[in-house]
Amino acid sequence: MVKQAENICRQATIQLRDKKEPQNWRTLKEQLFNKFILRLVSCVQLASKLSFHYKIISNITVLNFLQTLGYLHTKEELLESELDVLKSLNFQINLPTPLAYVEMLLEVLGYNGCLVPATQLHPTCLTLLDLVYLLHEPIYESLLRASIENSTPSQLQGEKFVSVKEDFMLLAVGIIAASAFIQNHACWSQVVGHLQSITGITLESIAAFSYAILMHSVGANTPGRQQPIPPYLAARALRAAASSNT
Repeated sequence: MVKQAENICRQATIQLRDKKEPQNWRTLKEQLFNKFILRLVSCVQLASKLSFHYKIISNITVLNFLQTLGYLHTKEELLESELDVLKSLNFQINLPTPLAYVEMLLEVLGYNGCLVPATQLHPTCLTLLDLVYLLHEPIYESLLRASIENSTPSQLQGEKFVSVKEDFMLLAVGIIAASAFIQNHACWSQVVGHLQSITGITLESIAAFSYAILMHSVGANTPGRQQPIPPYLAARALRAAASSNT
């Protein structure tokens, strides 16, 4: 809708430049208002197709939903609306997200016989993903300090760490490992072992990332400890626990 509003404003500017009579603002506003719900539903329908739920949100379902809201549209109008959304985004909608990695790994864990059900881990993973985005800088700062075993990283170390911040697979295993610890810490080492086998990411990296997330979410250090300890030592403890049970 933002793109459409920008296009309308751009067309109005061109009309003024060419000394053509511009459309009334009320008319333009009505155009936006009349298409808002349709565009919103088209975005939901496109998202459902990307998530392999296209059989659930069908055109018939959408048309019936719109009709209950008092909007009458045809299947052709639905397709045209989807096409308008795709054109506005230059057809760039299949962008990778951390959630896609998390859900893919959870599905594989389910097939591999993970002791913690994916249906139990999924909502916790969603909450922790939100938390990581809200506390992105402090969590990654903790991870950086743990990885170099130093509380004052240099500028060069920080620059080299950028690739870690952009690694969605590493984020996904950290999220799942932290979720498993919250849901059932007795099964944590088994989940981490599966994640290592699936992704090839080391136990050390998974332990360090999961600890950074836990420290900023539930305030965890390591099981049985009361006094705060350096992040890299806590990560070592988690790694040792995982190694001893895999």
